[in-house]
Amino acid sequence: MLDLLKDLWGFMRERKKFWLAPILMILLLLGTLLVFSEGSVIAPFIYTLF
Repeated sequence: MLDLLKDLWGFMRERKKFWLAPILMILLLLGTLLVFSEGSVIAPFIYTLF
């Protein structure tokens, strides 16, 4: 996992694609939100967003 992050950071730094960082962070945040709320009471409200 750490190698993946290093490679991704190296790609963004070398090719000046820093605009990818906020997109990746938002996708990661939404993914963790869906995983952790899967068995909770909040799940029906989150699934209506998508």
